[in-house]
Amino acid sequence: MGENRGVMTTEDDVTATALTAAAIETARAVLVEQVGADVVGDHVEAVREDDGVVTHYFACTQSGYPGWRWAVTVAHAPGQESVTVDEVVMLPGDEAIIAPAWVPWRERIRPGDLSPGDVLPVEEDDPRLVPAYLSGDPGDLAPRDAVQLDRQQVKEVSEELGLGRVRVLSLEGRELAAQRWYDGDQGPDVPLAQSAPAKCWSCGFLVRLAGPLADTFGVCANEYANDDGRVVAFLHGCGAHSDAQLRKKQLPPPLPDPVFDTLSEDDFEKF
Repeated sequence: MGENRGVMTTEDDVTATALTAAAIETARAVLVEQVGADVVGDHVEAVREDDGVVTHYFACTQSGYPGWRWAVTVAHAPGQESVTVDEVVMLPGDEAIIAPAWVPWRERIRPGDLSPGDVLPVEEDDPRLVPAYLSGDPGDLAPRDAVQLDRQQVKEVSEELGLGRVRVLSLEGRELAAQRWYDGDQGPDVPLAQSAPAKCWSCGFLVRLAGPLADTFGVCANEYANDDGRVVAFLHGCGAHSDAQLRKKQLPPPLPDPVFDTLSEDDFEKF
């Protein structure tokens, strides 16, 4: 008896799957009823989802959705003679045009994206910043391990010490900024710096910075230089260096020697 029941169950499953696989017209009829015949194309394929459950795919001819497909899932319940429709959806195919993966707005922002009125708040645990009272020498106390004080308390301490700022750059923040500037267009590896007659550290137009980055960077104050008003590395350079001199071959040709005029006043008056 057990074996017969097992055989009957298997046969029932095969029959149900066959019925759902053959229910193309039923699936199409329901799809047309839902979305209209104008946007339903040919039957593409049938995919078995489970015993007695099959999804029929139809081409989508809706304008603006190339490569998309209609998916109609049908099922056959035990003891029923016909199939029922579970759901109708539109899904992207392999060649469908779909939106790119969503990226959080904070990760999409790039330098220069901010417009007047835009606000870019900083996270409370931003590793680039530390409380102002730690800016002198954090030592072995990492920003993430520092005692978390109330923001208002930190502000009061900062004002009492005359620091004026609640948070300042951490060691990590300074290193990130220094590496970014050094590797950027104002660093030593760009063609402008490679062809410069001298480096920025010896230029009279360099305004030196104060603070922990003062040994590597300054600000260009030459109005004719490409980097005027920008932070430049000491090893950067350009052709507008204060000591730049033209090479001999770059100098304008000298004027010819003067020619002695042999004409006298009397001879000149005859003409």
